[in-house]
This record gives sequence, structure tokens and C-alpha cells, in this order.
Amino acid sequence: MNPRIFGMQTPSHFAPLMAILAITLSPIPARAQVGDVTRAHDPAIIKEGDTYYLFTTGRGVPVRTSKDLKTWASAGRVFEGNLPAWSAEIIEGARNPWAPDISFFNERFHLYYSISTFGSQRSLIGLATNTTLDPENPDFGWTDHGQVVDSRPGRDSFNAIDANVVLDEEGQPWLSWGSFHWGERHPGGIMLLPLDKQTGLPPPDAKAESIAGRPGNWAIEAPFIVRRGDFFYLFVSFDFCCRGMDSTYKIMVGRAENVTGPYADRVGVAMTEGGGTLVLEGTGNVRGPGHNDVLVEDGIYWLVHHFYDAANQGVPTLQIRPLSWDDEGWPQAEAPITNTPDEN
Repeated sequence: MNPRIFGMQTPSHFAPLMAILAITLSPIPARAQVGDVTRAHDPAIIKEGDTYYLFTTGRGVPVRTSKDLKTWASAGRVFEGNLPAWSAEIIEGARNPWAPDISFFNERFHLYYSISTFGSQRSLIGLATNTTLDPENPDFGWTDHGQVVDSRPGRDSFNAIDANVVLDEEGQPWLSWGSFHWGERHPGGIMLLPLDKQTGLPPPDAKAESIAGRPGNWAIEAPFIVRRGDFFYLFVSFDFCCRGMDSTYKIMVGRAENVTGPYADRVGVAMTEGGGTLVLEGTGNVRGPGHNDVLVEDGIYWLVHHFYDAANQGVPTLQIRPLSWDDEGWPQAEAPITNTPDEN
């Protein structure tokens, strides 16, 4: 999982403005991916063999597959029921897992998922693992490992949803997560915690640290960290999802030399103080693009996200775009792909 963006050769003092204008003024088709692409909220993507696997919010964590990133088909669910029975006992009123993240380390796939209810801070992140994603493989089978981290009103300044795993230079996994600030405490927002590579769980003495937030605004969530060159890039979603055509989500980014930060945007504003450089915002029928993943394949970066389709009553819909990088190493989203990777 990793990012992509398009490059512009322009004087550095005009670069932020030009990036915003390019996104705002470029015609963006509302549809590019086809097949089972609607209600694909909070997408997470990974490739095994010749198949791309996409995991999304929904009953049992829906799975979709594709051979070319364009045409997608349903491929079942991770959990047989709506959600793991143990989690419903902890989070009263929870109906479906949210915002899955898929990664591969220690010879297995790790699926981190969220359990919560809308607008609540009583949330948790769970973990399920598998040695393969191919249901035809005799070794296929998900093992649920229970709770990884949780959040509670009055105790925490973050919300334990929207997990993402990144591996550092040494192959050490780190878990980021977060949605908004809670209470008046700061820092909060987006958190980061090291994981034990063998178990995929936090070590007993691990301490979570804030790496991004929006003091006085709070509307930040859905972190995704990817390494490129000398930097780690932290993608987040600003503003509001889940309002159909009225959604105001937008994708922002900052970067740091170390996975633990400090992350800052291209003009130097710390992400813990509300900084973020615009990657993608809504235009035309593409409303509220956000909760992105980044797929890196053979040095090519793909931005994977959902948007709310104004041409289809605001239904959340999958979109995949190339990312390219400008001369200063900042990413920007191109138009959605309409052909296969081999044809690009």
C-alpha cells in the first residue's frame, strides 16, 4: 500500500497555489472503476499474486477483487456474521466493522478493523490475520485476535477508528489511527503506536503519540502513511464524510523524515497544529473524496479512495487515481484511471 501524484514544473513560491488550481479546474470524470464499486466506503487495497483485493466498511468487512484495478467483483466477506461477537459485547449498538486496513508482515496478512457507532468515542480497533487472501488456497482462513486498542470518553483525546499500518526502514510495523479530537485536551486527533512484529499487537509498554490534529476545528481522520525516498508521507482526510452529496471530505498530506514525525505541510506548518497540503478535493459530481489508501506497485503510486457520487444520489463509490510527484517531492492526484495498469 503506497501513494502517487502528478508533477508540475513551476516556481516554488507558486507551487501550492498551482496545485490547488490544477485540482479545482481540471475536469474530473465521476466514474472510472466499474463493476462492484458502489458502497465501497473506506477502501483498503493490497495485491497478492495477480489479484488486487479491496476491503471496505460494511457487514462482515466486504471483499472485492480485480485483475486490472478497473473492473471489480464481490468476493465475499471476512467475517461470517455482521461483526465479531466479542466486539458487540464491548461496543453497544455496533452493527458493522468500519474502515479496514490491510498490510503484510511476519508472513501473514493483517486486517485491522474498527468497531464503533456513529458520533461515539467508545470505539476499538481489532485484528484478524490470514496467510493468504485467495479463498481457493487450502491455507486460507481468517483468525481473529481481538482488541488492539480502544478509546473511552473522559479518558482519551482521540477516537480509536480508522487504523493504518506502515513499516519503517527496519521493517518495524507502526499503527496509526484517529478521528477528530475529543474533549478540550490537545494533542489528540491522529495517533501513532509501535506494534510487536510477531503478534501485530502493541507491546505492553508502548505509548501512543499524537502526529496530527486540528486544534479548534477537530475535523481530521483516516490516516495513511507511506514511505517514498527520504520521507514518510502522512495522508489524512479533513472535514466531513458520510453526508452524501453534502460531504466535504478532502485529502491532505504532510511529510517527515521519521515515521514518528514531526510531520509538516509544504509551507512548514506542523500537522499537529492543523497543517496539511491539499491532494484532492471535491468537484463536479465527485463530492467529498477521502479516506484514502495508497498502493505502490513497481514504483508507481495509486491513490485509492471513495467519493460521494452526485450523479448517483450521493452513493459512496470507489475511485483509483495515479499519483505523481513534483520536483520538491510532493504528491498530487491525477484524473481517475480508465484503462488497465498495463495500458498506462
